[in-house]
Amino acid sequence: MKKRSYLELRKLWFDFYTERGHSVIPSASVVPENDGSVLFTTAGMHPLVPFLLGVQHPAGHRLCNIQKCIRTGDIDEVGDERHLTFFEMMGNWSLGDYFKKEKVKWSFEFLTSEKYLGIPKEDLKITCFEGDEIAPKDEECARLWEETGIKKEQIEFLGKEDNWWQMPSGTGPCGPDSEMFYKDIEIGNDVYMQYVIPKAGDKVKVAKQRNVDTGMGIERILCLVNGYNNVFESEIFAPALTIIEKNTGKKYKDYEREFRIIAEHTRAAVIMLGDKVVPSSTGQGYVLRRLIRRAIRMAKKIGFERWESLIDFYVKFFEGIYDLTGKISYIFRSEVNKFNKTIEQGMKEFNRLGDNISGKDAFNLYETYGFPIEVTQELCKERGITVDLEGFETAKKEHSERSQAANKGIFKGGLSDTGEKTALLHTATHLLLAALQKIIDKKIEQRGSNITPERLRFDFNYGDKLQDEEIKKIEDFVNDAIARKIPVECNEMKLDKAIEMGASGIFHDRYGDVVKVYKIGDISMEICGGPHAKNTGDLKGFKILKDESSSAGVRRIRAVILDGEAE
Repeated sequence: MKKRSYLELRKLWFDFYTERGHSVIPSASVVPENDGSVLFTTAGMHPLVPFLLGVQHPAGHRLCNIQKCIRTGDIDEVGDERHLTFFEMMGNWSLGDYFKKEKVKWSFEFLTSEKYLGIPKEDLKITCFEGDEIAPKDEECARLWEETGIKKEQIEFLGKEDNWWQMPSGTGPCGPDSEMFYKDIEIGNDVYMQYVIPKAGDKVKVAKQRNVDTGMGIERILCLVNGYNNVFESEIFAPALTIIEKNTGKKYKDYEREFRIIAEHTRAAVIMLGDKVVPSSTGQGYVLRRLIRRAIRMAKKIGFERWESLIDFYVKFFEGIYDLTGKISYIFRSEVNKFNKTIEQGMKEFNRLGDNISGKDAFNLYETYGFPIEVTQELCKERGITVDLEGFETAKKEHSERSQAANKGIFKGGLSDTGEKTALLHTATHLLLAALQKIIDKKIEQRGSNITPERLRFDFNYGDKLQDEEIKKIEDFVNDAIARKIPVECNEMKLDKAIEMGASGIFHDRYGDVVKVYKIGDISMEICGGPHAKNTGDLKGFKILKDESSSAGVRRIRAVILDGEAE
């Protein structure tokens, strides 16, 4: 295998697939735009769900990119040799175009050709779906792998837990996948969405549009081709570890866990801050705060203080790849200063509590000293004691009503077509932004959105609480647009032309050369890739449930559309 740098590996991926007719699309934000089921983009396919469901992508039917991903389930494991919260997924897609024959051939070529990764084919292991009562055994995929030269004994059939993909809802596109392993380490996964599940519990039906989705983690491939034992030996982390060594006078080999947590969490925080997440007590902001404060606690242990040098390293590392402009260092440092003011008192309080940490004690550490519950748990684990999590949740509920409580009970029952409802709510966000700019401040911009089948959540830059009469005017503006039954026009054009025409859109770097522009009469014109209603009249009605602070200088509106099912 030929050694490759991080930038060489990125170029290799794009070269391979553009030569095979794929359009390169930029990475989406780590904050999902239309998926309320997760806080962060956790896989390359998440931003493309509408297109997997049949919406036409402006860039065509063959796509490739390297997607920023955040996974938070293993935060407590970060510090070992393999767990990361932020990673990059190399992906390519066929949206109703080529299928297994082409994809198996290309996966084999990319993995084994000396021009690309150069892995000896005898060192590969392949898994395919073994079939069950829902869908048949994927013998076709196994046969295609054999035709490349992979021996039958290198192929194993596994069940749904290992070799099947479907959406979290249990409905929609689904299908078998084929995983690739090098010496028992998974290095790639091809998903074949050849079926669809109409309703939860139904058997699969053959899909009208067959899709292919590939995922390969760039960090893992980088380790593989360069012979690293773990990703912390690579250029992604080694320079950061050297920065920590120089600042503290301590050796990485003596404090591996602390060094790794500081470097990994700082890298993840830089990416999240670049995508306009800010530390807060809820949602994505809470996860960011937790990462930063966990890194601070490790830094305290070894005497690390040069946060700017570490942040600057990662901003420069991703220069030309992601837009990391803005107040990244300032916001990070502000969070460090904020936590430093209370951490010593918090530790004194924690030590005073002894070996019995009640739920109320844990909540006091959270509320008074800014200790995320996970920090308290980690401290307890280090001392061999437990914390009353149930009591913590009870104390937290008593102190403050959960933010989602107001949204419950708005609608009767569920919805048979969540895709249609998502499209309606997405259109509502465009009308809401137009209303805010017209009534409150023309400088207002979107700072994030989250849509579930039940409601929309919209963040925007504004420092003051909205007055009741302002909320009423915003609702009236949107409802007037709905009553006018304005057609929602969609046009594809070059990004430069869209901007020249006055189309707005956040994070222009996320778009490709060709974009979709949605125009709603004289009210709104936005660059957007999500699904939309065909007419504003489809929304029926609009109501704001809540206006609240999301973070410093950012407000959050929660709203619903009325479609005849409201109580």
